[in-house]
Amino acid sequence: MALTDSAFRKLQKIVGKSSCSRKKEDLVCYAYDATAQSYLPDAVCFPGNTKEVSTILSLANQEGFFVIPRGSGSGMTGGSLAVSGGVILVMARFSRILEIDKGNLIAHVEPGVVTGRFHRAVEKEGLFYPPDPASSEFATLGGNMAECAGGPRAVKYGVTRDYVLGLEAVLATGEIIHTGVQTTKGVVGYDLTRLLIGSEGTLGIITQMTLRLLPLPEAVRAMTAVFDKLETAAETVSEVIRRGIIPRTIEFMDNASIRCAESRLKIGLPVEAEALLLIEVDGKVDETDVIIKQLRTVCMSMGAKNIKIADTKEEADNLWKARKAISPALYQFAPDKINEDIVVPRSKIPDMVRKINSLKEETGLIMVSFGHAGDGNIHFNIMLDKKNKTELKKAEYAIDILFDYTLELGGTISGEHGVGITKSAYIEKEIGSVELNLMKKIKKVFDPKGILNPGKIFPS
Repeated sequence: MALTDSAFRKLQKIVGKSSCSRKKEDLVCYAYDATAQSYLPDAVCFPGNTKEVSTILSLANQEGFFVIPRGSGSGMTGGSLAVSGGVILVMARFSRILEIDKGNLIAHVEPGVVTGRFHRAVEKEGLFYPPDPASSEFATLGGNMAECAGGPRAVKYGVTRDYVLGLEAVLATGEIIHTGVQTTKGVVGYDLTRLLIGSEGTLGIITQMTLRLLPLPEAVRAMTAVFDKLETAAETVSEVIRRGIIPRTIEFMDNASIRCAESRLKIGLPVEAEALLLIEVDGKVDETDVIIKQLRTVCMSMGAKNIKIADTKEEADNLWKARKAISPALYQFAPDKINEDIVVPRSKIPDMVRKINSLKEETGLIMVSFGHAGDGNIHFNIMLDKKNKTELKKAEYAIDILFDYTLELGGTISGEHGVGITKSAYIEKEIGSVELNLMKKIKKVFDPKGILNPGKIFPS
């Protein structure tokens, strides 16, 4: 399945010589993602329109080389890596916001649009696109589609798939398809749109999307609650939901997370605290005032030792900077990181916290937890030196135990990072053999020659 000289020259004719390269210095730039793993592709191409993508995939199908779609390369499970060589198809030139339709609350956009830029564009029009992954300032909408990204607001608003009405995509055969609708309702035929969302670029390459928008909330209020015990913070999250309060976000940070963020930002976070909840509400001004007071009462009744309601947007923005600073700051603990994003039912968060604490004591490894407590999505990190075989073996053991316990609690081993290559070995823990074989058959229908993003999702 190697890329021949002849096929490379044909690629250059399709997109232009300046948009197709196999120089080592160019390939290296697209050999890695946020997993820190590296696989050198055979070439890198930058198509500029749907026809070029279609022609490239038709050529790949004829010549037998692999094609791997890529956004910003911020994925956490290796979904955009050329694990078997092939051509990396960088979608950066698909960067247009084609239309924001205020009358119908929809937008037509291309996959190379950076998520944060899209947020700001629709908010200027008084509209709101809720999916908000931590990587929104550099991740693209196409990457969000491929992984079905979530983010902090999922507790109230749902995830990416809940805002995709329709797609234009190119199949591995080069055929261009249009799925879904531009309306709120539509049930004609199978839902191919939702099948493509979260498929990690293994079924087709998205070239355009129709996204659902909401009116921009009138007001947003934020608060923090500090706790002496992580378990108490977790129990507070369950209590908030039990009382029928649905905040826009409920994020949690353990002590290691708090210290990491504070070391980077120096904004006065409570580094002695065992846990911190960052809670945000939105809606009408009067409504948010009432809800924030209700949340304060709940947190106090559960034993919060300090509560602070942000008085200004700057204060609230600093809190979110702290939350988003955690992941890159973790490397102060160790040179390597194993990052998992398990999800459990909200009521089971305290159980998961206890399990993580027991694993920490059993293995002696540095473990850091933070994430979207409001929807049970815990970002669990083990910091280690992977060259230390003893540490690596302990970490692998801990992950295995963690995944088993996650499923025992009725959860899932990946909430928003996908499967890619880092979780493919564990997929059979969650997906049965009949269901897994059905998925493989679907892959075969969409991609009969197996040229599109090989080696992802399914165990080899």
